Amino acid sequence: MAKVDAQTLKDLVEQAIPDSHVTVRTYSGDDHFEMEVTSPVFAGKSRIAQHQMVYAALGDQMREAVHALALKTRA
Repeated sequence: MAKVDAQTLKDLVEQAIPDSHVTVRTYSGDDHFEMEVTSPVFAGKSRIAQHQMVYAALGDQMREAVHALALKTRA
């Protein structure tokens, strides 16, 4: 399995989601992450839509390197 670090995940989301503030922490190994994403583009979107935007930003990393992601989003 490919490895990824918290900074790489943070960079991917910040590049894909305008004006986002992202914090990422690892827990329980090097493939479990906690992420909080705040962005004004989330305003008016459902929680599911917000999470889908983050998953899209992470792309292949979600399929290949991230085993678990505890995600919180807010506008």
